[in-house]
Amino acid sequence: MTPAVQVAKQAGVVFSVHQYEHDPHAASYGTEAVEKLGAAADTIFKTLVVQTDKGELAVTIVPVMKSLDLKAAASTLSAKKVRMADKSLVQRTTGYILGGVSPLGQKKQLPTLIDSSAEKHQQIYISAGRRGLEIALSPGDLVDLCNATLSEISC
Repeated sequence: MTPAVQVAKQAGVVFSVHQYEHDPHAASYGTEAVEKLGAAADTIFKTLVVQTDKGELAVTIVPVMKSLDLKAAASTLSAKKVRMADKSLVQRTTGYILGGVSPLGQKKQLPTLIDSSAEKHQQIYISAGRRGLEIALSPGDLVDLCNATLSEISC
C-alpha cells in the first residue's frame, strides 16, 4: 500500500484502486493509463510539480491529454512565473518517482492546484504513488484531501 492509498483510506473517503502492468518503454505515462484503464481520457489526471520564481514548489493536477498553462498556474499561485520543477527535487520533496507522483501522501504537503475541469466528473483518476497504480475518487474529496484550489490551469 502506498502513502497515497493510506491517506485516502485514513480519511474515510470513497475511492477505488486500479492497477495495470506499466510498460517502461511507454512514450507517455498518461496515455498509457488511458489505454490500459479503458477510462475516458478527460477523467485521468496527471500530477505535475512546478517551482515559482521565488523557489517555492507547488503541485498542479491537470487532465493527462492537456498541458499545464504555466501562466495560469503562476497567476493562481500569485507568482510572476512558474516552471516545471527539477526532477530530482520533485522526487526528494514528494517521495515519489516521476510517472508515479501522487498529490496524496507526499513527504511535504505543497500548495495544490486542480484544473477546474475535474468538477465535471463524478470521479477522476490520479496516481496512487506508483507507475501503473491509480486511485479513482471524487474531485471534491481530492480538493479536501489536498486542501487544493480549483482553477483553470490547463490548455
